[in-house]
Parts: sequence; C-alpha cells; structure tokens
Amino acid sequence: MALSTHTTASGFLLPSIHSAPPFFTQQPNASTQSIVGEQWIRLILAYARHRNLFTLRIEDAETTGGDWDEILRNERIHRRLLPSHLSFLFSEMVSKNIAVYEPPKQTRSVLLYWRLPEEWAEVLHGWAISTAQLNTILTFYEITDPPIESPLTGIPVTILRRAITVLNKTGRAQIIGVADGEGVRFFAGT
Repeated sequence: MALSTHTTASGFLLPSIHSAPPFFTQQPNASTQSIVGEQWIRLILAYARHRNLFTLRIEDAETTGGDWDEILRNERIHRRLLPSHLSFLFSEMVSKNIAVYEPPKQTRSVLLYWRLPEEWAEVLHGWAISTAQLNTILTFYEITDPPIESPLTGIPVTILRRAITVLNKTGRAQIIGVADGEGVRFFAGT
C-alpha cells in the first residue's frame, strides 16, 4: 500500500505518514523515535483542535469506539497505537509544556494544550470584548457553556483558570468569589 493522505469521517485530513505501519510502533533508534514522536504530537494536537477535544487517556488506545479512534487506529493497514507508545508520547508532551497530567499525580490521562494558556487568554479576552462582557461578573459555567456557542464552549475549567491567571497578571481579569463557585470580571486592560 502506497503512503497516502486520508480524510476521516469527521473531515480531518490524516497525513501520509499515518498509512506507514512503522508510524504505529515505538522506534528503538532514539533519533528515529524523536522524529516519529514529533509527528505524533503534531497529529494529536491538530486532531484535538479539529474535534475540540481536550483530554486524551491511555484507555483511548486500549478500547475502540472513542473520540480518538480516527487517529489512534488505521484499519486500512491493520495498525493501532499501543498504550505504551501513547504513554511515552504523554511524557514527551508534558515535558514540552503542551500537555499536563490531569488529574495530577497520575500518568494515564493528559489535558492537551492545542492552544497554550496564553493563547486561550487572548481568545477569552477577545470573547469578553466582542460579547460586551467587560466589567461584568461571569461564572465559569457561563463562559464554558454559553447560550451561543463560542470558541470557549466546553473548555475545561483547569485551562480556563490558567487563561484567567494570565489575564489577571496583565490587569485584564479578576477572579471573584460568587455564591455558586467562582466568577471572573474582565477589564479592557492596557
């Protein structure tokens, strides 16, 4: 089978490397594995962004029928990413600060930063301005589950909190305690 790109059912374009059987195997040569690892990481982050996915678990490589099947498996060449290889990729992503183990103190699940907290901070602040939410106290729920879908719909509170922390440091947001949890007030900033 020749290497070729493939469009998944969700509309994601898989790179041609995804049709190469060795891509699904952890490579014994460190420099080869480094290249393969970088390609996997780019693929995982691009797919997560495409599908608006934030969490990847070892179980996603162990079982079928999940959100990640389109990239963790290639039925056309009868290959799948093994959990041990995915675990290795987790450690690489965490070491590069493009993922964090979530919940902390375990290594079977990561929260993916397909946008860094600093980038989410800009998206969040831009959303607050475009929806006329400056100087208004909003709950985290109102941001993550707005009545009209936004780029922040479904964002995990962990990432939201980190983005707000970035905005807080630049004087563009303030975390406020509200009756049913936490809220945030946005400012125009400088």
